[in-house]
Amino acid sequence: MSGTKKGVIIGVDLHKMSVTIEVVDTHERLLGTGRFATDQAGYTALQRYVKQWPDRVWAVEGANGAGRPLAQRLVTAGEQVVDVPAKLAARVRLFDTGHNRKTDALDAHSIAVVAVRTDGLRMVVEDGELEALRMLTDRRDELARQRVQTVNRLQRLLSELLPGQRKRDLSAAQAKTMLATVRPRDIAGKTRRRMAVEEIADLVAVDSKLKKIKAELKAAVLERGSTLMDIYGVGPAGAARVLADVGDVTRFADRNRFASWTGTAPLDASSGEQTRHRLSRAGNRRINHVLHVASIVQIRHDTKGRDYYRRKLAAGKTPMEALRCLKRRLSDVVYRQLLADAKAAGAGPGGHCGATLQSSAADSHPLIDTSDQPLPGPARPTLRRPPPGRKTLTPSAP
Repeated sequence: MSGTKKGVIIGVDLHKMSVTIEVVDTHERLLGTGRFATDQAGYTALQRYVKQWPDRVWAVEGANGAGRPLAQRLVTAGEQVVDVPAKLAARVRLFDTGHNRKTDALDAHSIAVVAVRTDGLRMVVEDGELEALRMLTDRRDELARQRVQTVNRLQRLLSELLPGQRKRDLSAAQAKTMLATVRPRDIAGKTRRRMAVEEIADLVAVDSKLKKIKAELKAAVLERGSTLMDIYGVGPAGAARVLADVGDVTRFADRNRFASWTGTAPLDASSGEQTRHRLSRAGNRRINHVLHVASIVQIRHDTKGRDYYRRKLAAGKTPMEALRCLKRRLSDVVYRQLLADAKAAGAGPGGHCGATLQSSAADSHPLIDTSDQPLPGPARPTLRRPPPGRKTLTPSAP
Protein backbone atom coordinates (compact mmCIF):
# COMPACT_ATOMS: atom_id res chain seq x y z
CA MET A 1 0.00 0.00 0.00
CA SER A 2 1.51 3.26 -1.06
CA GLY A 3 2.37 5.58 1.79
CA THR A 4 2.55 2.87 4.46
CA LYS A 5 5.74 1.03 3.52
CA LYS A 6 8.15 3.62 4.99
CA GLY A 7 7.11 4.02 8.63
CA VAL A 8 4.97 2.08 11.07
CA ILE A 9 1.41 0.87 11.00
CA ILE A 10 -0.85 1.33 14.03
CA GLY A 11 -3.65 -1.22 14.08
CA VAL A 12 -6.68 -0.05 16.04
CA ASP A 13 -9.36 -2.18 17.69
CA LEU A 14 -12.06 0.21 18.82
CA HIS A 15 -14.81 -0.34 21.38
CA LYS A 16 -17.20 2.04 23.11
CA MET A 17 -15.03 2.43 26.19
CA SER A 18 -11.56 1.39 25.04
CA VAL A 19 -9.08 1.59 22.17
CA THR A 20 -6.46 -1.14 21.79
CA ILE A 21 -3.53 -0.53 19.45
CA GLU A 22 -0.61 -2.57 18.15
CA VAL A 23 2.28 -0.89 16.34
CA VAL A 24 4.15 -2.92 13.72
CA ASP A 25 6.79 -2.08 11.15
CA THR A 26 6.73 -2.99 7.46
CA HIS A 27 8.14 -6.44 8.33
CA GLU A 28 5.25 -7.05 10.76
CA ARG A 29 7.51 -6.90 13.82
CA LEU A 30 5.71 -5.75 16.94
CA LEU A 31 7.04 -2.42 18.17
CA GLY A 32 4.48 -1.39 20.74
CA THR A 33 1.04 -2.02 22.16
CA GLY A 34 -1.39 -0.27 24.45
CA ARG A 35 -4.94 0.12 25.68
CA PHE A 36 -6.53 3.53 26.16
CA ALA A 37 -9.88 4.96 27.16
CA THR A 38 -12.08 6.65 24.57
CA ASP A 39 -12.51 9.88 26.55
CA GLN A 40 -10.41 13.01 26.09
CA ALA A 41 -7.81 11.90 28.63
CA GLY A 42 -7.43 8.55 26.90
CA TYR A 43 -7.14 10.18 23.47
CA THR A 44 -4.45 12.55 24.77
CA ALA A 45 -2.52 9.64 26.26
CA LEU A 46 -2.82 7.74 22.96
CA GLN A 47 -1.41 10.65 20.97
CA ARG A 48 1.42 11.07 23.49
CA TYR A 49 2.32 7.37 23.23
CA VAL A 50 2.53 7.27 19.41
CA LYS A 51 4.66 10.43 19.11
CA GLN A 52 7.76 8.21 19.22
CA TRP A 53 6.86 7.06 15.68
CA PRO A 54 6.51 10.28 13.68
CA ASP A 55 6.18 8.43 10.35
CA ARG A 56 2.98 6.53 11.13
CA VAL A 57 -0.23 5.40 9.46
CA TRP A 58 -3.34 4.38 11.38
CA ALA A 59 -5.30 1.31 10.27
CA VAL A 60 -8.92 1.44 11.48
CA GLU A 61 -11.43 -1.35 10.93
CA GLY A 62 -14.78 -0.13 9.64
CA ALA A 63 -13.88 3.54 9.24
CA ASN A 64 -17.37 4.11 7.79
CA GLY A 65 -19.05 2.25 10.66
CA ALA A 66 -18.07 1.69 14.28
CA GLY A 67 -14.59 3.10 13.70
CA ARG A 68 -15.86 6.31 12.12
CA PRO A 69 -15.65 8.61 15.21
CA LEU A 70 -11.99 7.83 15.91
CA ALA A 71 -11.04 7.77 12.23
CA GLN A 72 -12.54 11.22 11.62
CA ARG A 73 -10.93 12.52 14.80
CA LEU A 74 -7.52 11.33 13.66
CA VAL A 75 -7.97 12.73 10.15
CA THR A 76 -9.00 16.11 11.59
CA ALA A 77 -5.77 16.06 13.63
CA GLY A 78 -3.76 15.59 10.42
CA GLU A 79 -3.08 11.86 10.76
CA GLN A 80 -3.02 9.38 7.86
CA VAL A 81 -5.78 6.79 8.26
CA VAL A 82 -6.69 3.79 6.10
CA ASP A 83 -9.92 1.81 6.24
CA VAL A 84 -9.47 -1.94 6.81
CA PRO A 85 -12.40 -4.20 5.81
CA ALA A 86 -13.53 -6.48 8.63
CA LYS A 87 -13.42 -9.58 6.41
CA LEU A 88 -9.73 -9.09 5.62
CA ALA A 89 -8.88 -8.66 9.29
CA ALA A 90 -10.81 -11.83 10.22
CA ARG A 91 -9.06 -13.76 7.45
CA VAL A 92 -5.61 -12.69 8.62
CA ARG A 93 -6.46 -13.56 12.23
CA LEU A 94 -7.60 -17.03 11.21
CA PHE A 95 -4.61 -17.83 8.97
CA ASP A 96 -1.97 -16.37 11.29
CA THR A 97 -3.14 -18.06 14.49
CA GLY A 98 -4.77 -21.21 13.14
CA HIS A 99 -8.04 -20.39 14.91
CA ASN A 100 -10.58 -17.61 14.93
CA ARG A 101 -10.34 -16.63 18.58
CA LYS A 102 -10.81 -12.95 19.24
CA THR A 103 -9.04 -10.70 21.70
CA ASP A 104 -8.56 -6.98 21.45
CA ALA A 105 -4.79 -7.40 20.96
CA LEU A 106 -5.24 -10.06 18.24
CA ASP A 107 -7.80 -7.88 16.47
CA ALA A 108 -5.52 -4.84 16.52
CA HIS A 109 -2.58 -6.93 15.29
CA SER A 110 -4.56 -8.48 12.42
CA ILE A 111 -5.80 -5.04 11.36
CA ALA A 112 -2.23 -3.74 11.26
CA VAL A 113 -1.04 -6.79 9.29
CA VAL A 114 -3.78 -6.24 6.69
CA ALA A 115 -2.55 -2.67 6.22
CA VAL A 116 1.02 -3.91 5.73
CA ARG A 117 0.13 -6.64 3.25
CA THR A 118 -2.67 -5.02 1.26
CA ASP A 119 -2.23 -2.45 -1.47
CA GLY A 120 -4.99 -0.02 -2.38
CA LEU A 121 -6.76 0.32 0.96
CA ARG A 122 -9.02 3.36 1.04
CA MET A 123 -7.54 6.45 2.62
CA VAL A 124 -9.96 8.14 5.01
CA VAL A 125 -10.47 11.82 4.18
CA GLU A 126 -12.25 14.55 6.06
CA ASP A 127 -15.58 15.38 4.47
CA GLY A 128 -17.82 17.45 6.71
CA GLU A 129 -20.58 17.74 4.11
CA LEU A 130 -20.77 13.98 3.65
CA GLU A 131 -20.78 13.46 7.41
CA ALA A 132 -23.66 15.91 7.76
CA LEU A 133 -25.51 14.11 4.96
CA ARG A 134 -25.01 10.80 6.75
CA MET A 135 -26.39 12.20 10.00
CA LEU A 136 -29.42 13.66 8.23
CA THR A 137 -30.07 10.33 6.52
CA ASP A 138 -29.83 8.41 9.79
CA ARG A 139 -32.18 10.89 11.42
CA ARG A 140 -34.66 10.52 8.58
CA ASP A 141 -34.62 6.72 8.96
CA GLU A 142 -35.24 7.05 12.70
CA LEU A 143 -38.20 9.35 12.08
CA ALA A 144 -39.60 6.96 9.46
CA ARG A 145 -39.48 4.09 11.95
CA GLN A 146 -41.10 6.30 14.58
CA ARG A 147 -43.90 7.15 12.16
CA VAL A 148 -44.58 3.48 11.44
CA GLN A 149 -44.83 2.75 15.17
CA THR A 150 -47.16 5.71 15.70
CA VAL A 151 -49.43 4.68 12.83
CA ASN A 152 -49.57 1.09 14.12
CA ARG A 153 -50.65 2.24 17.57
CA LEU A 154 -53.24 4.59 16.05
CA GLN A 155 -54.56 1.81 13.81
CA ARG A 156 -55.03 -0.44 16.82
CA LEU A 157 -56.96 2.20 18.75
CA LEU A 158 -59.17 3.10 15.79
CA SER A 159 -59.95 -0.55 15.07
CA GLU A 160 -61.22 -0.87 18.64
CA LEU A 161 -63.24 2.35 18.44
CA LEU A 162 -64.53 1.72 14.87
CA PRO A 163 -64.63 -2.03 14.21
CA GLY A 164 -64.47 -2.97 10.54
CA GLN A 165 -63.29 0.46 9.33
CA ARG A 166 -59.54 -0.07 9.29
CA LYS A 167 -57.80 1.99 6.60
CA ARG A 168 -54.58 0.73 5.03
CA ASP A 169 -52.56 3.91 4.35
CA LEU A 170 -53.66 6.07 7.23
CA SER A 171 -52.83 9.78 7.34
CA ALA A 172 -53.35 12.19 10.21
CA ALA A 173 -56.22 13.97 8.41
CA GLN A 174 -58.01 10.68 7.71
CA ALA A 175 -57.57 9.60 11.32
CA LYS A 176 -59.09 12.88 12.53
CA THR A 177 -62.09 12.40 10.25
CA MET A 178 -62.63 8.85 11.50
CA LEU A 179 -62.21 9.84 15.13
CA ALA A 180 -64.77 12.66 14.79
CA THR A 181 -67.51 10.11 14.11
CA VAL A 182 -67.19 8.28 17.43
CA ARG A 183 -68.26 9.50 20.89
CA PRO A 184 -67.78 6.68 23.40
CA ARG A 185 -69.64 6.88 26.71
CA ASP A 186 -67.78 4.25 28.75
CA ILE A 187 -64.50 4.98 30.51
CA ALA A 188 -62.52 2.52 28.38
CA GLY A 189 -63.79 4.05 25.15
CA LYS A 190 -63.07 7.58 26.34
CA THR A 191 -59.52 6.55 27.26
CA ARG A 192 -59.01 4.99 23.83
CA ARG A 193 -60.24 8.13 22.12
CA ARG A 194 -57.99 10.37 24.21
CA MET A 195 -54.98 8.15 23.41
CA ALA A 196 -55.91 8.23 19.73
CA VAL A 197 -55.95 12.05 19.82
CA GLU A 198 -52.47 12.03 21.34
CA GLU A 199 -51.21 9.60 18.68
CA ILE A 200 -52.62 11.83 15.92
CA ALA A 201 -50.77 14.80 17.41
CA ASP A 202 -47.56 12.73 17.42
CA LEU A 203 -48.19 11.71 13.81
CA VAL A 204 -48.64 15.33 12.72
CA ALA A 205 -45.37 16.27 14.44
CA VAL A 206 -43.45 13.38 12.86
CA ASP A 207 -44.86 14.16 9.40
CA SER A 208 -43.76 17.78 9.77
CA LYS A 209 -40.23 16.72 10.72
CA LEU A 210 -40.06 14.25 7.84
CA LYS A 211 -41.19 16.91 5.36
CA LYS A 212 -38.55 19.31 6.61
CA ILE A 213 -35.72 16.77 6.57
CA LYS A 214 -36.72 15.60 3.08
CA ALA A 215 -36.25 19.15 1.81
CA GLU A 216 -32.86 19.33 3.55
CA LEU A 217 -31.77 16.04 2.00
CA LYS A 218 -32.85 17.12 -1.47
CA ALA A 219 -30.91 20.36 -1.19
CA ALA A 220 -27.83 18.56 0.16
CA VAL A 221 -27.89 15.94 -2.63
CA LEU A 222 -28.18 18.59 -5.33
CA GLU A 223 -25.47 20.69 -3.71
CA ARG A 224 -23.04 17.77 -4.03
CA GLY A 225 -23.77 17.68 -7.77
CA SER A 226 -25.44 14.27 -7.63
CA THR A 227 -27.89 13.20 -10.34
CA LEU A 228 -29.05 10.03 -8.58
CA MET A 229 -32.56 11.45 -8.27
CA ASP A 230 -32.79 11.33 -12.07
CA ILE A 231 -33.18 7.55 -11.70
CA TYR A 232 -36.88 6.74 -11.55
CA GLY A 233 -37.78 5.56 -8.05
CA VAL A 234 -34.80 7.12 -6.25
CA GLY A 235 -35.90 10.07 -4.14
CA PRO A 236 -33.95 12.43 -1.88
CA ALA A 237 -33.75 9.95 1.00
CA GLY A 238 -32.55 7.09 -1.23
CA ALA A 239 -30.00 9.26 -3.03
CA ALA A 240 -28.69 10.63 0.27
CA ARG A 241 -28.34 7.12 1.68
CA VAL A 242 -26.37 5.98 -1.36
CA LEU A 243 -24.04 8.98 -1.19
CA ALA A 244 -23.53 8.64 2.56
CA ASP A 245 -22.77 4.91 2.55
CA VAL A 246 -20.77 4.73 -0.69
CA GLY A 247 -18.48 7.66 -0.03
CA ASP A 248 -15.79 7.38 -2.72
CA VAL A 249 -17.21 5.26 -5.54
CA THR A 250 -13.75 4.67 -7.00
CA ARG A 251 -13.05 2.20 -4.20
CA PHE A 252 -15.11 -0.30 -6.21
CA ALA A 253 -13.10 -1.83 -9.06
CA ASP A 254 -16.13 -2.41 -11.29
CA ARG A 255 -19.90 -2.78 -11.35
CA ASN A 256 -19.68 -6.39 -10.13
CA ARG A 257 -17.83 -5.42 -6.97
CA PHE A 258 -20.41 -2.72 -6.39
CA ALA A 259 -23.25 -5.23 -6.88
CA SER A 260 -21.60 -7.55 -4.38
CA TRP A 261 -21.45 -4.69 -1.89
CA THR A 262 -25.13 -3.83 -2.45
CA GLY A 263 -26.14 -7.48 -2.01
CA THR A 264 -27.72 -7.68 -5.48
CA ALA A 265 -25.15 -10.07 -7.01
CA PRO A 266 -26.35 -13.69 -6.74
CA LEU A 267 -24.06 -16.29 -5.22
CA ASP A 268 -22.89 -19.27 -7.26
CA ALA A 269 -24.31 -22.47 -5.76
CA SER A 270 -23.52 -24.84 -8.64
CA SER A 271 -22.60 -28.44 -8.01
CA GLY A 272 -21.42 -30.94 -10.59
CA GLU A 273 -23.41 -30.53 -13.79
CA GLN A 274 -26.12 -28.54 -12.04
CA THR A 275 -25.72 -24.79 -12.46
CA ARG A 276 -27.69 -22.58 -10.15
CA HIS A 277 -27.40 -19.41 -8.11
CA ARG A 278 -28.92 -18.38 -4.83
CA LEU A 279 -29.91 -15.12 -3.22
CA SER A 280 -27.18 -13.19 -1.43
CA ARG A 281 -28.01 -12.06 2.09
CA ALA A 282 -24.71 -10.22 2.39
CA GLY A 283 -23.86 -6.68 1.40
CA ASN A 284 -25.14 -3.34 2.60
CA ARG A 285 -28.78 -3.98 3.45
CA ARG A 286 -29.68 -0.29 3.57
CA ILE A 287 -28.54 0.26 -0.01
CA ASN A 288 -30.24 -3.00 -0.95
CA HIS A 289 -33.46 -1.57 0.48
CA VAL A 290 -33.05 1.61 -1.59
CA LEU A 291 -32.71 -0.51 -4.75
CA HIS A 292 -35.69 -2.64 -3.70
CA VAL A 293 -37.90 0.43 -3.29
CA ALA A 294 -36.77 1.83 -6.64
CA SER A 295 -37.53 -1.52 -8.30
CA ILE A 296 -41.05 -1.64 -6.84
CA VAL A 297 -41.71 1.95 -7.96
CA GLN A 298 -40.57 1.18 -11.50
CA ILE A 299 -42.70 -1.97 -11.65
CA ARG A 300 -45.79 -0.04 -10.53
CA HIS A 301 -45.41 2.65 -13.20
CA ASP A 302 -45.02 2.71 -16.94
CA THR A 303 -41.21 2.58 -17.07
CA LYS A 304 -38.55 0.61 -18.90
CA GLY A 305 -37.97 -1.17 -15.60
CA ARG A 306 -41.50 -2.58 -15.79
CA ASP A 307 -40.90 -3.70 -19.38
CA TYR A 308 -37.70 -5.44 -18.32
CA TYR A 309 -39.48 -7.09 -15.38
CA ARG A 310 -42.24 -8.40 -17.64
CA ARG A 311 -39.69 -9.76 -20.12
CA LYS A 312 -38.10 -11.70 -17.30
CA LEU A 313 -41.50 -13.09 -16.31
CA ALA A 314 -42.15 -14.11 -19.92
CA ALA A 315 -38.76 -15.85 -19.97
CA GLY A 316 -39.88 -18.15 -17.14
CA LYS A 317 -38.62 -16.26 -14.09
CA THR A 318 -40.71 -16.19 -10.95
CA PRO A 319 -41.85 -12.75 -9.74
CA MET A 320 -39.15 -12.71 -7.05
CA GLU A 321 -36.46 -13.79 -9.51
CA ALA A 322 -37.53 -11.11 -11.98
CA LEU A 323 -37.46 -8.53 -9.18
CA ARG A 324 -33.92 -9.57 -8.26
CA CYS A 325 -32.86 -9.19 -11.89
CA LEU A 326 -34.24 -5.66 -11.91
CA LYS A 327 -32.46 -4.82 -8.64
CA ARG A 328 -29.21 -6.10 -10.13
CA ARG A 329 -29.74 -3.89 -13.16
CA LEU A 330 -30.51 -0.87 -11.00
CA SER A 331 -27.32 -1.49 -9.04
CA ASP A 332 -25.36 -1.09 -12.28
CA VAL A 333 -27.28 2.09 -13.13
CA VAL A 334 -26.54 3.62 -9.71
CA TYR A 335 -22.87 2.67 -10.02
CA ARG A 336 -22.55 4.29 -13.43
CA GLN A 337 -24.42 7.37 -12.26
CA LEU A 338 -22.02 7.74 -9.32
CA LEU A 339 -19.06 7.43 -11.67
CA ALA A 340 -20.54 10.02 -14.02
CA ASP A 341 -21.11 12.44 -11.15
CA ALA A 342 -17.56 11.91 -9.87
CA LYS A 343 -16.18 12.55 -13.34
CA ALA A 344 -18.32 15.67 -13.80
CA ALA A 345 -17.12 16.98 -10.43
CA GLY A 346 -13.51 16.53 -11.51
CA ALA A 347 -12.84 13.62 -9.18
CA GLY A 348 -11.35 11.70 -12.08
CA PRO A 349 -11.98 8.11 -10.98
CA GLY A 350 -8.79 6.31 -11.91
CA GLY A 351 -8.93 3.16 -13.92
CA HIS A 352 -12.44 3.80 -15.20
CA CYS A 353 -13.44 4.83 -18.67
CA GLY A 354 -16.16 7.03 -17.26
CA ALA A 355 -19.91 6.61 -17.35
CA THR A 356 -22.77 7.77 -19.46
CA LEU A 357 -26.04 9.39 -18.55
CA GLN A 358 -27.65 7.40 -21.37
CA SER A 359 -28.69 4.60 -19.06
CA SER A 360 -31.89 3.20 -17.68
CA ALA A 361 -33.01 0.36 -15.50
CA ALA A 362 -33.61 -1.81 -18.53
CA ASP A 363 -32.80 -1.41 -22.20
CA SER A 364 -34.55 -3.15 -25.07
CA HIS A 365 -31.78 -5.76 -25.27
CA PRO A 366 -30.56 -6.51 -21.75
CA LEU A 367 -27.17 -8.17 -21.47
CA ILE A 368 -27.36 -9.10 -17.82
CA ASP A 369 -29.01 -11.94 -15.99
CA THR A 370 -28.90 -13.49 -12.54
CA SER A 371 -25.67 -15.32 -13.30
CA ASP A 372 -23.58 -12.13 -13.39
CA GLN A 373 -20.93 -12.54 -10.71
CA PRO A 374 -18.82 -9.99 -8.84
CA LEU A 375 -15.61 -11.39 -10.31
CA PRO A 376 -12.40 -9.36 -10.53
CA GLY A 377 -11.32 -7.96 -13.87
CA PRO A 378 -12.47 -5.25 -16.26
CA ALA A 379 -16.14 -4.44 -16.19
CA ARG A 380 -18.15 -5.51 -19.19
CA PRO A 381 -20.85 -3.19 -20.49
CA THR A 382 -24.20 -3.89 -18.92
CA LEU A 383 -26.37 -2.07 -21.40
CA ARG A 384 -25.95 -1.68 -25.14
CA ARG A 385 -25.40 1.84 -26.40
CA PRO A 386 -28.76 3.38 -27.29
CA PRO A 387 -29.35 4.95 -30.72
CA PRO A 388 -28.33 8.62 -31.06
CA GLY A 389 -30.88 11.03 -29.70
CA ARG A 390 -32.70 8.40 -27.69
CA LYS A 391 -33.30 9.38 -24.07
CA THR A 392 -33.42 6.31 -21.88
CA LEU A 393 -32.94 7.83 -18.47
CA THR A 394 -36.42 8.05 -17.02
CA PRO A 395 -37.33 11.16 -15.01
CA SER A 396 -37.14 11.11 -11.27
CA ALA A 397 -40.10 9.80 -9.33
CA PRO A 398 -42.53 12.40 -8.10
